[in-house]
Amino acid sequence: MALAEEALRRQLGKYKFRDLTIEELKNVSKTYPNFTFSMNTYTFKDGSQKDLLNFSGTVPVKYGNSYNIPIQLWILDSHPFAPPICFLKPTANMGISVGKHVDAHGRIYLPYLQNWSHPKSTVIGLIKEMIAKFEEELPLYSLSSSDAARQSELLSYIAKITEGETDMKSRSKTGGKNEGCFNKITVVGAGDLGIACVLAVAAKGVADKVILLDLSEGAAKGGTMDLEIFALPNVEISRDFSASADSKVVVVTVNSLGNAQTYLDVIQSNVDLFKGIIPAISHYSQNAVLLVASHPVEVMTYVAWKLSAFPKSRVIGVGANLDSERFQYILTNLLKAEVLAKDAWVIGEQGEDKVSSWTSYNLAANQTEGMAARNSREKVANRAMEVLKGKGQRSWSVGLSVAGLTDSILKDRRKVHSISTLAKGCCNINSEVFLSLPCILGTKGVLEMVKLEENPLVQEKLQSSAGSIHDLQQQLKL
Repeated sequence: MALAEEALRRQLGKYKFRDLTIEELKNVSKTYPNFTFSMNTYTFKDGSQKDLLNFSGTVPVKYGNSYNIPIQLWILDSHPFAPPICFLKPTANMGISVGKHVDAHGRIYLPYLQNWSHPKSTVIGLIKEMIAKFEEELPLYSLSSSDAARQSELLSYIAKITEGETDMKSRSKTGGKNEGCFNKITVVGAGDLGIACVLAVAAKGVADKVILLDLSEGAAKGGTMDLEIFALPNVEISRDFSASADSKVVVVTVNSLGNAQTYLDVIQSNVDLFKGIIPAISHYSQNAVLLVASHPVEVMTYVAWKLSAFPKSRVIGVGANLDSERFQYILTNLLKAEVLAKDAWVIGEQGEDKVSSWTSYNLAANQTEGMAARNSREKVANRAMEVLKGKGQRSWSVGLSVAGLTDSILKDRRKVHSISTLAKGCCNINSEVFLSLPCILGTKGVLEMVKLEENPLVQEKLQSSAGSIHDLQQQLKL
């Protein structure tokens, strides 16, 4: 065993958490001694390949009679923070029963995989749920001899997936366009906000391809089903994290729908949700800009930054971008203060504690005129903020805001937006918190933070928001 373990340790040299992976696989071997382990090449949907640890074996399932269901699990190099990729491995005389948890190619989808979160989630736990789901809906059936030949063709295709011989790879060899060169984005979460983001991005023509990652349990429902029915060009719905590979922007819209009793419990539920999402997304799109739209956006952007280990420039939240766009519109079109609007921003914490600020310094030639101009400007700004309070943030309006941010990033427009960014070092804030501040956005995310006009009252409000957010973050279990 010692020699075998040492050989496995060498093979897992590129695995980020090798020791954790080995310990878990030893537990699997004890519980399911029929499993065999090996290193093989896995080909992802985008044609990229990796040498990954996989193990094959059978799991006992009772469905009237007793059956041994053959499966194959691929262990990603970010395991145990990313879930395995799971397939059925039928023999030539077995047919696949496509259902709620299995697709036509034998790919296995389970709630346990969608909610994967280390250290709570384990391979043993995954196999136990797999057995339970298979006992509700048997995934394989016996083929007649006449069907066995057709089944062998399907098995051949499945083998190509795991042996690096997909059609996509063949196309790339003959000069097909590499999907990684596209402006590809992924929207995580198929709720109202996620679908609104997909529709807004598609309408704006921002991306060459949009992946909607549906992590909900069960078959497609509601808006997701409608997207499938009406088949928008360049929009793909998937439940597979690998479909997001090489995205340039990943928009995270998921929010926990649990029965939490307190505000802290609600946020902790979202944190737990992110634990199963952000590491996997980061694994497949290592150069992406993460754009967080989940609530509360300041805290969840901080959580995404910590879980992804991305640089701060590539993890941002939607923040006060929508409020700032509305604020500038109100100043220009309702209050006829177009000169003020171009330098006006809503910053800070989303909600009641947001505050208006400015990036312009030259108010007047002398101090007296400057004071009068400042007072006049503040009155107009207060009127605009009152109008702004009456505007809710519906899913479709946030979706349009997300589309605008995505456009600035993908097309390197170097446009200024008020987005949630790491505020440490700004306005004498010393803690790691995210607040909305005007930033120049480009393909690498935040290129530069725009300097605000010095205003003691604004700084005080920002510091107060930073303090309360930091206190809340300290109570979370990351």
